[in-house]
Amino acid sequence: MQLLFLGTAASEGFPDAFCGCDNCNAARAAGGRSLRKRSSVLLDGELLIDLGPDLMAAAMQHGVNLAGVRYCLQTHEHHDHLDPSHFLSRSRFCGVIGNPRLHYYASQHALDKIAASIADDIGGQALTDPVVAEALNLTATAIQLGRPFVAGPYRVLSLPAAHAPELTAMLYFIERGGRRLLYATDTGELPSAAWEALVAYRAPIHVAVFDHTFGMQGRSNGHMNHEQVEEQIARLRRLGLLGADAQVFATHLGHHSHPTHEELAAFTAPRGYAPAYDGLVVTV
Repeated sequence: MQLLFLGTAASEGFPDAFCGCDNCNAARAAGGRSLRKRSSVLLDGELLIDLGPDLMAAAMQHGVNLAGVRYCLQTHEHHDHLDPSHFLSRSRFCGVIGNPRLHYYASQHALDKIAASIADDIGGQALTDPVVAEALNLTATAIQLGRPFVAGPYRVLSLPAAHAPELTAMLYFIERGGRRLLYATDTGELPSAAWEALVAYRAPIHVAVFDHTFGMQGRSNGHMNHEQVEEQIARLRRLGLLGADAQVFATHLGHHSHPTHEELAAFTAPRGYAPAYDGLVVTV
């Protein structure tokens, strides 16, 4: 699998366009890998994780054509991870024809939020209504935590996140061709149910991506800092859940808690992981 990071910032982007803090100013001056859009990733050019608000800019910047995307996994419906207007942008509402059907997997609450957001365009119907599904070129599926499912060539297991308890926030364990990705952003320390599921799966992870919102700051309950990420990595290793060639990356970086990319990379290297950056391509 080829993993492309389309965005690696927390909810406000990095730098925050409205912020003049030292970190934001340093990122502006450094440019390059220190400039981060809001979090989203693309697998093999056909599977997206999160329909975030910066997808259009990311596709343009990185020369990516998202017309071939067939599958999308939604972690949760916070605004920095879900922009419902994308359902219209990829459909005949905006003059798009001939694309493959999008198989979209999310919690029922997320599906309801999308339908409410674009209600005027779809006549107030659910995304699963046959007329709406045809108009949007969409097959929407409400998924349940802990129940594996198949999305084309991908075997997917949704895991509970320690984030926004009023929502069904999810982490994803994805397997294709014997290679495995753990995508765990927007979470605090992984809940016990997530650990139990990973242990029960009995398969090594080749790439793990962890939330790093509060990087150099204090510990958090709904996100993580560097100490918490280090603890998650150590636990994966103790349980034998990281493959021999495993790579670990940090994403969802808050401007309030991180230096420039180069400084952060120097900090994380001896700790066993690396900060992702927008445009990074990783072979899983």
